[in-house]
Amino acid sequence: MYALRSQAIRLGQMLTFTTIMGACGVAAADAQRLEADLRALFGEGGTLSLGEVSSGMLRSRVTAEDIVFEAEEGERLLIERYIVSGDYDAPDEVTLEGIRIEDSLTELTLMSAERIVMGKPPRAVFPLRAQLDPEELRLGSLAVDGIVIELASELAEELFFDTPLQHGQGRMTIERIRGESLSHDAIGMLELTGVAGAAENLDEFGSGSFTLASLRLEGLTGIDTEGEEKLASLLLSDLAVEARELVGSLALLDVDGDFDDGKGGLRLERLHVDLARMIELAPEEERTQLRMASNVLTDGSGELRLDAALLGNWKDEGEHSVLVSDSQVDVQDALRLLLNINLPVVLPSGVTPADAFADTEWLERATLLGGDMRLNLSDKGLFARLATLGAAMEGTTEAQYIEQARTQAQGLGMMFGPEVQAILLGLVELLEGSAKELEVRANLPAESAMSSYTDDPLGVPSKLNVKVETR
Repeated sequence: MYALRSQAIRLGQMLTFTTIMGACGVAAADAQRLEADLRALFGEGGTLSLGEVSSGMLRSRVTAEDIVFEAEEGERLLIERYIVSGDYDAPDEVTLEGIRIEDSLTELTLMSAERIVMGKPPRAVFPLRAQLDPEELRLGSLAVDGIVIELASELAEELFFDTPLQHGQGRMTIERIRGESLSHDAIGMLELTGVAGAAENLDEFGSGSFTLASLRLEGLTGIDTEGEEKLASLLLSDLAVEARELVGSLALLDVDGDFDDGKGGLRLERLHVDLARMIELAPEEERTQLRMASNVLTDGSGELRLDAALLGNWKDEGEHSVLVSDSQVDVQDALRLLLNINLPVVLPSGVTPADAFADTEWLERATLLGGDMRLNLSDKGLFARLATLGAAMEGTTEAQYIEQARTQAQGLGMMFGPEVQAILLGLVELLEGSAKELEVRANLPAESAMSSYTDDPLGVPSKLNVKVETR
């Protein structure tokens, strides 16, 4: 009995030893493969030095340390650690720590990142010069921390191509980037947080600085084909810009472009533009006209503040759908604009509401089953200032200017019809201060083709039951 137990113990020890040795053999092979792949990756166009390349005994992980690549173009790439976790041929993660790209002549750091983690990459090492198959350009997830970018470099010019930062000179930092389901033609989710920068030569914006708390986009598709891009949602929060041509901030930009759920639109919250500061920074010969425009818009405060919501949704009513839109634009101390639309619509066969939202050309083939629209314009001080400015520019009194506007409104009404005339005369009432609100209501005929309105826009008022009220 004792002999049998001893044999079992020895057998177990042998199996354990064999397993460990086999694992060590696989790990050693993976370490050799990583070193070979890194040398092949940087094998041309420069020189490469590698520190220790090792593999984990208890975990499926292989690590290369102290990677330094000196490119013939004059750039130096340094990576403190390159870690492949999981099956080498199908890694769970590839992690790069302590990444820096330097100008080897000036020792200036062009770009650095504390850590990059790629989840579920197609291979352990990506070739830089070989053309990858599009199917290999994919990541299950991405996490990047502690990014610093010097804008005055060819690297930054490539990263920010066709943006104001492309030719900038300065520095940009990003606390972190997070991404999911990334490929050559689509992005499932991408989020940037803690973005800040200061730069010169930002194209038309001049020199300045900016901060951004966060930017998150989801469901971006078609990015490999120009004109086919679609975005499900974008959420931007707490943007502040201070530059020669723009000084302002935005608390929130929320774009819902996913119309598959029957709704979408755009919201702006607390857009603030410091016109007074921008005028002081503008060329001297432009300041007078800019100051006049600022005074009219802001009642002399020089602070333009705006909130907006442009929202729409579809309601399925069986044989037809109903397009509902509730939109509002509010300019502080200037005006408020409200637009409400309620349109029963029969779409062409095979076209969904999401299709119609995504491509408005479908609407031209739609049939409208009546419906109504309401436009409300509330004066918050803008029109009185417009009357004062108009009179000053014409060299007349305000009363004379308003009478001149009334005469022009009546003349245009004779050309375009009584509905247009009523709207124009309502605007004159806002100018003279006899009314504070202008409301236009329109009811559509029981059945009409959308194309009948787009083909003959000047004939639209006569086809609608339009009522104009001022109060």
